[in-house]
Amino acid sequence: MSKPTVLFVCVHNAGRSQMAAGYLQSLAGDRIEVLSAGSQPADRINPVAVAAMAEEGIDIAGRQPKVLTTEAVQEADVVVTMGCGDECPFFPGKRYEDWVLADPAGQGIEAVRPIRDQIRARVEALVAELAG
Repeated sequence: MSKPTVLFVCVHNAGRSQMAAGYLQSLAGDRIEVLSAGSQPADRINPVAVAAMAEEGIDIAGRQPKVLTTEAVQEADVVVTMGCGDECPFFPGKRYEDWVLADPAGQGIEAVRPIRDQIRARVEALVAELAG
C-alpha cells in the first residue's frame, strides 16, 4: 500500500498548518507524506510558531509558506483545513477534516503554546489512525 499523504491548509500557511506539518513529520517519519499550503500565503513563517515548535525540539524555521494548488489537494488522501473556509478547493472522494483552532497570527508565545498543544494532540490521533 502506498503511504498516505496529508495536506494541511490554513490561510497564510505561516502558523497552524506549519506547526501541524512539523509535528506530523516528526511523529510519523517517512510513514506519511506531509504537505502544507495556504490560500493566501504569508511572506514568511510566524516567528512565534517557530519558537513554540522549537520548545518541542522541532525546527520549522527553514520552511517557506506555499500557495495552495489544486494539484496538492488532488495528491492528498486527507485534507486538513484550519480556518480557510470556502477558500479551500473541494474534490469529491477526498477525506476532509476541519480543525477549529485559534489563529496564532499576532499572538505572543503564551497564547500560541495551547494552540500548538491542540495541534499535537490532533496530529497524534491522525498518525495513530493512518500509520497504524
